[in-house]
Amino acid sequence: MAEFVLDPQLDRDSIWVTDLPLCSVRLINDMNYPWLILVPKVANISEVIELSEQQQHTLWRESALVSEVLTQLFTPDKLNLAALGNMVPQLHLHHIARFKDDVSWPKPIWGQFPAKPYVESALNKRITIIQAAINKGA
Repeated sequence: MAEFVLDPQLDRDSIWVTDLPLCSVRLINDMNYPWLILVPKVANISEVIELSEQQQHTLWRESALVSEVLTQLFTPDKLNLAALGNMVPQLHLHHIARFKDDVSWPKPIWGQFPAKPYVESALNKRITIIQAAINKGA
């Protein structure tokens, strides 16, 4: 069986936050939005339907947990979920907290504004609060 390897683009664009039973939780390095991705730790998959039925259930439970965490921590006006895969085929599920006053509202975030990387202190703080909330809810 092939070993799971994180896509290099996802590795460049995000920072590890924690691991759940199925997925790696990663923070996209863009201060414009509270933005997490879930990456199932399963080799060579690009679609949800390639996961087993049990893995699909686990993915949705983990997605609900991450959605609840983002909602509790940031109180967004809207929570966007997406599994596009046009640029990075490895299955990953975006969870993006959106606000009526964010730089891209009401448009989709992709292609609107360049990513604004976190400064180290803000990055560490954000990761710590997300880890604590996930651990509390897991």
